[in-house]
Amino acid sequence: MVYVTGNIHGEWPVFDGPGYQKLKAHDTLIICGDFGFLWEGTQEEQDAVKRLEEKPYTILFVDGSHENFDLLEQYPVVEYAGGQTHQLAANVYHLMRGQIFSIEGKTFFAFGGGESEEKQFYIEAEKWWPREMPTIQEMEDGVRRLYKMNLQVDYLITHTPAPKARTTYVPGQVQTQLEAFFEEIVREVQYERWFYGAEHIDRVVTEKHIALFYNVIPVDMPTKKIPKGKDKREDSRVRMKEKRGGFFRRR
Repeated sequence: MVYVTGNIHGEWPVFDGPGYQKLKAHDTLIICGDFGFLWEGTQEEQDAVKRLEEKPYTILFVDGSHENFDLLEQYPVVEYAGGQTHQLAANVYHLMRGQIFSIEGKTFFAFGGGESEEKQFYIEAEKWWPREMPTIQEMEDGVRRLYKMNLQVDYLITHTPAPKARTTYVPGQVQTQLEAFFEEIVREVQYERWFYGAEHIDRVVTEKHIALFYNVIPVDMPTKKIPKGKDKREDSRVRMKEKRGGFFRRR
């Protein structure tokens, strides 16, 4: 089985939660961005990633807007399921942008990245990377691979949603370059479902666009059976928030 969920933010206890107990050997879990186990580069973080090898299933993730890209890009690039990845552990892979993967007979187009909210606060705290936003080259490479698939894949896995799939969508709102790219994908590419995690909610936005945070669901779960949203999980990872004197608060 292939399961998909929202952001993790480096919270180890999440993997012991009830939604994860159903995953068994040979299953695959895909995380829609903000994996978050690489942030400070500490031994504790390295140990946490190593502990994920205890899980009997494979863990895949696209990058979000809160990743330490300097650390992430130090891992070796290896091929997995037909696409390029960074391998963090024996069963943990970062799905690189614009790659297409074949898993359990289904095709997955992965395209991580997104613009940080409160970017200036992260910049001042020296916890911001320009690479959070995809480049034109990455987008062009993704398009080239989509053309090889005749502009048809089964699933899209991203962190950022397509503009009109945002729950806060405002017509005419200024788009980022990434959002403009995703809007083209909506028009040009045939797909069954698009999963994303940036909004920190669980919601079936449309029949094809599904926002995830708590939920751990099979990629092919019937729409009517997808659990409704719950209260937001309290993230234990600390983020920077603008405060005079440089205070911190929990995300």
